[in-house]
Amino acid sequence: MRVAVIGAGWSGLAAAVTATQDGHAVAVFEAARVLGGRARALPLRLPDGTPATLDNGQHILIGAYTQTLELMRCVGVQAHTALLRLPLTLRFPDGGGLQLPYWPAPWDAIGGILVARGWSIADKLSLLRLAIGWRLRGFRCAPDLTVAALCARASPRVMQELVEPLCVSALNLPAREASAELFLRVVRDALFGGRGGSNLLLPRVDLAQLFPLAAQLWLTRHGGVVQTATRVVELQFAAGNWQVLGQQFDRVILATPAAAAMQLLGATQSHTPHPVAAQIGAWIGIAATLQHTAITTVYAQASGARLAQPMLALRGTSGPAQFVFDRGQLGGPRGLLAFVISSSQLDQAAAQQQVVQQASVALGLEVNPVQTVVEKRAAFACPPGVQRPPMQIAPGLLACGDYVDGPYPSTLEGATRSGVAAIRSSDSGT
Repeated sequence: MRVAVIGAGWSGLAAAVTATQDGHAVAVFEAARVLGGRARALPLRLPDGTPATLDNGQHILIGAYTQTLELMRCVGVQAHTALLRLPLTLRFPDGGGLQLPYWPAPWDAIGGILVARGWSIADKLSLLRLAIGWRLRGFRCAPDLTVAALCARASPRVMQELVEPLCVSALNLPAREASAELFLRVVRDALFGGRGGSNLLLPRVDLAQLFPLAAQLWLTRHGGVVQTATRVVELQFAAGNWQVLGQQFDRVILATPAAAAMQLLGATQSHTPHPVAAQIGAWIGIAATLQHTAITTVYAQASGARLAQPMLALRGTSGPAQFVFDRGQLGGPRGLLAFVISSSQLDQAAAQQQVVQQASVALGLEVNPVQTVVEKRAAFACPPGVQRPPMQIAPGLLACGDYVDGPYPSTLEGATRSGVAAIRSSDSGT
């Protein structure tokens, strides 16, 4: 088949690589001049004039992200050098919190719980009871349940030091608002999946090098075409096929954010035959119900600073950021820190001001903001019962992305899995 992929974020590039592997001719169209979508590199200069490459937001992977890791391997990225692998660690600056040992699952989780610092016996037993119950029920729950309700029997310390950090990092919502169903899927794969599934994988290179640039090079070497700075504003439907910028394709994959997909489809719908137009309208109707949440990353310089861990959790009482990353331990300039505020409602100025105060309170550091990135639509909200648009839009027209219906929340793994699934669905003729 001739396959057009509109969008060169992680889901679009996953689709393009998979289609090429399956023997299809692929053309990728990206409106921006850079690849990666909402997980891309961001060049800038530090206050002393030193050039640096950061990211439009601090991302992490975990060992359970098997699809993402396989695609990285396929395009030639050496995960053992590009990623720092650590046992799951949710340690706070005072040394408290959870750190799992390098043991097979689920013994790593059990061992980590038993030796968690600052936790009482009652705290540890409350979490063990919860985890055993989840496993006995096959990590299933009622679709209308929140994470807070799912974990109602956990102790306050377990909620504050484990459940809330995991929930906000995976679902970008606080536990009282987030879907327990999606939360359990992540917990199942991370804590109770295969060996190393719970490991943290922290990028040592910028996000462009981690996958997008290698994917672009791999695609061009294998006959694919990747066009940047090329905006597709509408599609044409004729004789059962789709046209993109005057070129005819057997399949078109929309790998853009939901808002961009709806805009493109809205422009397409008005001159499309009725049965197809009705299918497009139905898809738009579902996608329009999605709500999105913001993630703010404040990069700040603390002269000569080195944190106790490459990543530390931060208590909610100290300020808005839930995590801080030491970029100096991840291949970046020494003393450069990344403070991450998930489910953020702060503007750039307020985020910077509050993070400066938080660094002083939580870390005892004086920091100077370098760059603040606010991704207003960084993730789709995952409340209980959230309805996500399907992969199939109309005959020969599909969508992929972390927001498309699938087993994972808004993560890199959710994006890459969706891209692969869109192509494999096309291969099967659906």
